[in-house]
Order: sequence, then structure tokens, then C-alpha cells
Amino acid sequence: MSDTGFTRRGFLQSSSFLAGAALAGTSATLRKPAVVRAETGTNEMGTVLKLRLQSEDVVESQIREYLMNRVRPLPKPKNASEWTSEEKRLRKHLLDNVIFHGWPEEWVTSQPKFEDLGPIPSGKGYRQRKLRYEIVPGFFTTAILREPESPSSKCPATINVNGHDPNGKATKYEQKRCINNALQGMYALSLEWMNMGEMARPENDHWNGCHLDLVGASATGLFYLAIRRGLDYLCQHPNIDAGKIGITGLSGGAWQTIIMAALDERIAAAIPACGYFSFTSAIERNSDVGDKEYHPHDLFIDGDYSVLTAMMAPRPTLMIYGAVDEYGLRAPLQKPHLYDEIKPFFRLYGKQDNFVWHENLDPGTHNYELDNRQQSYAFFTKHFGMKAVDHEIPVDSELKTYEELSVGLPQDNLTITGVAKKLAAAIQRTPIPTDVSAKTKWLKDSRGRLKDVVRYAPVTMKHAWPLFSDRSQGVETLAYRLQFNNDLNATAVWLKSTNSADNVPLAILLNDKGTQSLGAEAEGPVAAHLNRGEQVLAVNLIFTGDASPDYPTDEPIHVPEVYSKLLTSPAQMPGVISWRKTRPPSALYGLLLSAAGDRPLGMQAAQLIGVANWAREIYGPQAISVESVGIRNQVTALVAAGLEPEHFSELTVSDGMRSLSYLLDIPYQSAPDLFCLDLYKDFDIDSLAALSEPTKVTQKFIE
Repeated sequence: MSDTGFTRRGFLQSSSFLAGAALAGTSATLRKPAVVRAETGTNEMGTVLKLRLQSEDVVESQIREYLMNRVRPLPKPKNASEWTSEEKRLRKHLLDNVIFHGWPEEWVTSQPKFEDLGPIPSGKGYRQRKLRYEIVPGFFTTAILREPESPSSKCPATINVNGHDPNGKATKYEQKRCINNALQGMYALSLEWMNMGEMARPENDHWNGCHLDLVGASATGLFYLAIRRGLDYLCQHPNIDAGKIGITGLSGGAWQTIIMAALDERIAAAIPACGYFSFTSAIERNSDVGDKEYHPHDLFIDGDYSVLTAMMAPRPTLMIYGAVDEYGLRAPLQKPHLYDEIKPFFRLYGKQDNFVWHENLDPGTHNYELDNRQQSYAFFTKHFGMKAVDHEIPVDSELKTYEELSVGLPQDNLTITGVAKKLAAAIQRTPIPTDVSAKTKWLKDSRGRLKDVVRYAPVTMKHAWPLFSDRSQGVETLAYRLQFNNDLNATAVWLKSTNSADNVPLAILLNDKGTQSLGAEAEGPVAAHLNRGEQVLAVNLIFTGDASPDYPTDEPIHVPEVYSKLLTSPAQMPGVISWRKTRPPSALYGLLLSAAGDRPLGMQAAQLIGVANWAREIYGPQAISVESVGIRNQVTALVAAGLEPEHFSELTVSDGMRSLSYLLDIPYQSAPDLFCLDLYKDFDIDSLAALSEPTKVTQKFIE
């Protein structure tokens, strides 16, 4: 980009001064004065529409501030009895209403179904067996059980859960840990994790859990069931002491450890290593936001991960974090919210020594290497009343290859997306009635349900920040940052022919690619409305265009400088870049908002309705229509019109989808706002359009 031209950040800085208030996150010094000139009216309109009205960093700051206001303080129980009662209430609530939301009861309560496929060659002092088991009907995974060679009585056991390692249960550090557990006299069950090892399939990508949410089943429920089946198996094993079962894992395995241990008291001891974080930390640093399964809807209303950690009290819990974790999950950053603030809960029971913090220094990275493994041996053997062990027995020569540990899965095994499509096929919605009386009731009931699904909370305009104006070539223009009463923002550009009356109809234009993609060609939508004498309001709702925290998709993956300068070595950087490709900020904040009780789709619809109310007051149009391009704004506009059908005279959709089932074949990151819990279970495009009456709806669909 030329130094003499207008950059998007340069414009942000300039427009902040023009508005009389500099926006957060920008320099207080102008790079270079710039004046926008145009030779023709359409060219000038195109320039105006392409200007970025706020930067990605500003949007991210706004969302973070909003989320920080959603963080609830930790409970303050007066004594152990009070906290024990609250733990019991929380477990039931979180399991019934969050984790297992929408799952068939018969799937949740069914007995574990394990197949023992026999032993595999093992070293001296232990045995290894291959297992396969069913998570839900049609969806199987695998496991390896390591057991003492000659158990003398009922033995303790550990569940070993994998993180994001493509080798899955064949990962060397996990093999070493499990073999040592068996040599110490414990059973060690190593579970294959979805999309790792034998479960690696594109349709098992963890972000595809959004497909489950869409059809009405909490994605986290599937992951939780996969772990709980392993716990059920161990509890029923004749040679295992069901009162001495521990769980441990690295990274995603740490998340599995805390979610399982906090919500199931059969876990007697837990060691999460380098892999989960408080709600506050996730807001402070989006490196601390996990995959889809970490953030089930509404979890953070009552049970953020600080609370879940507190729910371990008084059971033995060892927290392990690295000093120089390359993904940013560094011990000093996690300790305040996951240890310091939680220790008082253990103190209520006089069991503060059961809660232990270990900062790994060798190697100090995101790891479960020798130091961390030896910490785990000492912890489990101590709390299971066994002979103390604090050194690892070398077993490198006994490790198996990936192929040797492969168990095998059915050829027609379902996947995460496959389970979602299976549930979608069973959806039965009430048909749209044709009888007038019945349809009136259906409209009322369905609008009420839609409000619940998208968590509709109306917003009003707190302040419309005028950033610049123009009057040229017969068109007058005003650009705005629209600040709502929840302090989240949209942006808008208003245009009107100087020859038009003040109260002519107004068209709100929305585009999934942002107003910067609307263009101002003579045959384009902006010019078409202006030539008809109408007003135009080109709007970027939150998470679109310059109201999104995402960097443009045509730029290289944005990696904050702290990674290359501090957190990550050059050798580690390719892995970090690959990791960040799956994590655009809009996707991460979408998860956090849903976990906090909001729904991004409902927030967008509320902004659209709020914009219409503001425009009606400021510009006094005879009527307000909406014209959207793309599937995201299609659904936003339909939801807004369905919630407030009297607000819009007409809704015109281009490049829309015929059915929400289309979303079951695209990734979450391409449209995070649309993967709204229960949306496709209760509605489809046709029913949303019907709810928009009396708004006239015209839709053109992608093929």
C-alpha cells in the first residue's frame, strides 16, 4: 500500500480526530494528513464505503470489556457443608442443563459397551489390552488398558486422556506414564480422543461440535460421554478399587481432566497439565480460549473453570503449568485464578495440602515430560495409599508404534458431524399452519421461542459517533460508529441524493463481506437505491466488516508479536501459525459470549433492530427495508424481522441458503454467529421467513 494513500489505520486515526474523540487502541499522532478526492460520484461513494471506520484492535477491546462485565465473582461459602451442598447443586445443574442439553436420555444413561480385543505383547511386570467402545449409538472409539501383571488385590486406576497430539494414545509420553502406572500397581486406561490417532477424520474436527449445537445437542456432551464411558468401565472392573480412580492429561487432556473430575465425584484425584484457564484469563488473552468443547453454552453463568476447580475440593488435585509454555498458558498467568483464589475452598475442609501447584521448569514448555510425569507418580501413589514413587522406570525400549497400538474401528463409524446429521434427521417441527387462528397462535408461540433461542435482548443507541461527512456529486454522506447501550458497536455509512426529500424510504444494506464490499457501481445496490430517490444506510453489525475483530482474510494469518518475540521459538512457530488459523477472534469470542449466556446471532439481530429504531428517529423515513447479501446476514435479518415484524417493510436476500441444514457441511469459523444452540432444531429458513409477516420477504438462494 502506498505511503501517500489512505490506510485503514490511518483513516481510523484521522476520523477519531474529526469526531473529536480518539478511539482506543490507536496512536495519538497522525501518520500523514490525507484528503479523499474523487472524480465521479460513484467513485467517491466507493471510496467512502471502503474506508475502515474502526480497527480490529478497537473492536476486540470493546468485546473484551463487554465480556469482562459478564464475569461473575466466585462463590463465598461460609463453611464446608455449605460448599458441599452448592457443589451438589452445581453438578446436577451443569450436567442436566448444560453438558447434556438436548441429548437423548437413553444415550446418556446407557451402560458402557466395551469390547476386549485381547492382549498385545508387553514388557515384564505389566500387560496391555486393546479395547473398543461405543460413545453413542453408531459412534465408536478405542482405548488401551495397561494392568499390573499380578494384581494381589483391588488396585487403584488412572484415566489418561490425550490432548491435541496426532499420535493419540500412541504418544510416547503417555505410553511411558501408563506403563509406569501399571508397574506401580495401578490399572491405566488410555482413551483415544476425537480427531486424534485412530479417530482422525475431517468430520471429527472438534470445531464441528458446532453442528451438534445447531441441531440442539450440546457439543460438550459428546466429549464428556466419551470420557465417562471409560470411568464407568473402570468402576465396573472386578480388579479395580472404584474409590481410587484418578485422571490426568496434557493440554486438551487437562480440559478433559477438570470437566470430568469436577462433575463426577467418582474421580478421587486429578492432575490437569497445561491446558485450561479461567473465564477472566480467556478474556484477557485469547490464547487462553480452547476449542469448541471447552465452551458449552451458558457454562460461565454458574460454572466457569475457576468454579469447576473449586468443585474439586477437598479431593486431591495437582495443577501443572509450564514456565515458558509456547502457547501462552504460562504458570504465572494461570496461578492467580486457578490456584490462589481456589485454595480457600480446600481450606474450608482443612485439606489445603490436597491442592498442589507445580510450575514446570524442565523443559517448562507445553509438556508432560519426565519432571511432570514424576510429579504425577508421587501424587497418585501418595493419595492412593501406595508405596511412594517419585522416579520413572525407563521403558523406552518397550514403547509400541502407532500401528501396534491400533485397535480398529467400524468402516461405517459415525463422526461428530455424522452424529449431528443423525440427530438432524430425527427433528420433527410443527408445520406452519394455514388456518388463520392456528397460524396466529403459531406466530406468537414461535416468536417467543425464537427470543429464547437467540437470547434476544433489545439494545438502544447510546451514542452515534459521527466520524466524517461529505457532500459531492449530488450525494451527501455521513459515517458513524454506532455505540449501543451495552457498549458494543456497529458501523454505518448513510447516503442520500441531495435532490431527495428528507423522509424518503431508507434501505439498510448488509453484506457478509462488510460494507466495504458493497461497491458503488452504477448498477450496484447503493446507486440503485439512490437513483430511486431512497436513503441508504450501509451497516456493519458486530462481527462483520469493520465491526469484526478479525483481520482481513486476504492478509497473512495475524500472529501477535509476543509469539515471535517471546513465547515461541522459530521451530515452534509453524505449529503456532497452524493453530491460529483455526482461531479467528470472531470464532473465539463467539464461544465466550455463548458460554456467558449470550448468542452472537441474537446480538446481531438486536443491533439491526436498534439501528432501524435509531434511523427512524434521526432520518424519519416513510419506510425501512433491509437488503442482505450472504448467509450470515440473511439469518440475522430474518431473525430480526421475525422478532419485530412491524419494523421493516421489505426484506430482500441475495446469496442466501434454502435451509439451515446447509450449515452442517461448512466449518464453524466461516459463520460463527449462525451456529446457535437449538436454532435448526426449532427453526428453518422457511419458518423464519413466515415469522417475518407482514414484512415482504424475497430470497435468492445460492445453488
